[in-house]
Amino acid sequence: MAISQERKLELIKEFKTHENDTGSPEVQVAILTEQINTLNEHLSEHNKDHHSRRGLMKMVGKRRHLLNYLRNKDVQRYRDLINKLGLRR
Repeated sequence: MAISQERKLELIKEFKTHENDTGSPEVQVAILTEQINTLNEHLSEHNKDHHSRRGLMKMVGKRRHLLNYLRNKDVQRYRDLINKLGLRR
């Protein structure tokens, strides 16, 4: 259910804001989105896995808080990230 290290590095490379960036809100939201999508696929097959469902809900909440932070801090960065990830259709 976890994403591979190579995929995580690709996401960091794609969404980083400066050279040594690993913890900006954009990178964190991108990684969380990838994990959420992977976990959604798992839960569609294993619909009684309530422990993983709780983890999914925690990740969705964390992503929501990071997006709210980014929206309050810089609206343009927020809009760019939403469009890039395909969220808020």
